[in-house]
Amino acid sequence: MRHLIEKYFALEKKISHTLRRSGPKLLFGAYGIIFIWYGLLKIIGISPVEELVERATNWFFTHEFVITLGIWEVCLGIFLFIPKLRRLGLLLLFLQFPGTFMPLFTNPEDCFTVFPFGLTLEGQYIFKNLILISGGLVMVGNLHKDIP
Repeated sequence: MRHLIEKYFALEKKISHTLRRSGPKLLFGAYGIIFIWYGLLKIIGISPVEELVERATNWFFTHEFVITLGIWEVCLGIFLFIPKLRRLGLLLLFLQFPGTFMPLFTNPEDCFTVFPFGLTLEGQYIFKNLILISGGLVMVGNLHKDIP
């Protein structure tokens, strides 16, 4: 039994070492794909969040605003794929986050079935940004790997 446990820990150590090297690259790539994809949906006019954005920003909303957000997200995603531009991509990412939480304050009825714990689908979509923020912080912590 002890031998099996030692083999398991040796395998776990190899996997951990591999993921320590490749994990941040995978994270940058996954964020890049997601933001390019979500941005393109906004640009071509088929994003399911356009109405939510409209209700949250009704004092200045225009369709061009959603297109601008889409361009922002596409640029953000592209920048995360390019090591020399990742800092700019992360800056765009963190500048965007406050706006993603805006519906919680401007239109809580869109986000909660029962405040503060009963979330609508839109509310869940917004709160998942806590994971994106955490992943963004991990990526910031790995920027030093880009410096020769």
